[in-house]
Amino acid sequence: MLDVLRVTFPFFALVLCGFLAARLKFLSLAAIPGLNGFVLYFALPCLLFRFGSETPIAQLLDVGVFLTYLLCALMVVGFTVAISLNKRTGWNDASLGALVAAFPNTGFMGVPLLVALLGSAAAGPTIVTIVVDMVITSSLCIALSRLDGAQEHGVSKALSKALAGVVRNPMPWAILLGAVFSSSGAQLSGPVAKTVGLLADAASPVALFTIGAVLARSQMLAHERPHGPLVLGDYLWVALIKLFLHPLVVLLVVGGAIHLGVGISPFAYLVMVLVASLPSASNVSLLAERFGADNGRIARIILVTTALAFLTFSTAVAVFKA
Repeated sequence: MLDVLRVTFPFFALVLCGFLAARLKFLSLAAIPGLNGFVLYFALPCLLFRFGSETPIAQLLDVGVFLTYLLCALMVVGFTVAISLNKRTGWNDASLGALVAAFPNTGFMGVPLLVALLGSAAAGPTIVTIVVDMVITSSLCIALSRLDGAQEHGVSKALSKALAGVVRNPMPWAILLGAVFSSSGAQLSGPVAKTVGLLADAASPVALFTIGAVLARSQMLAHERPHGPLVLGDYLWVALIKLFLHPLVVLLVVGGAIHLGVGISPFAYLVMVLVASLPSASNVSLLAERFGADNGRIARIILVTTALAFLTFSTAVAVFKA
């Protein structure tokens, strides 16, 4: 366990540094969108491109990993929405809450953390899960979130907006370009490769620092939420679904699929379980803000899962890697 904590501690320590920097006003809240933009549009795409181009194409096109992970995501989304809907919680809050329960922080945290723990081979299955969550899980939850105003806005219009958001997201394109380079054996020229490498190396520390800053900003602005003060029951159970139910579903469903003969390697199985054990994706807070959901609740779920994941994720690594 101590060996695992030696690897995971620096990653969560960087999140804490970002949180404290924002809380203590060493970093202005106005600077946080700039950090987000650097990570999303420059550093992280370069990191994903590098991993994609260095990963065998067969791992990037692993249909078994794709379909079983998708099934698990749909199960978590369906369950969370079903138990969330009530007179106080409509489709908008229920659907964005379901997304934060099913979407791990794979891009900003998972890729560098899992590669550090398991080696570069972990990049392939991890990238497949990113594609599932960014393209399908996110689009589905955004479309469901529009059901409150289905007659006014139309679910099909919401789905088209969600897909347009996917198209504008540089990360799937970076993965696709990396896959093209992997399959063709092409390589970037020296100066371009060096530039991409520098940006890729910056992705992990800046992304983790930014996660902390985003969480601090959400907490600092919590008093501005129009829905009244949060109570523990508003968010804790969704955080528990993310940290415990999601990895359990992946453990059982993917394990059952392997037992039935689906071609998923034991290593990919391990990566999938650990991906599901990650805390909630911080970018869901931005989606909640954009679509008018209760962003204070979403931000609190992300904060709780990120804080607790230092222990829960490290424990999962120690148990399943043994």
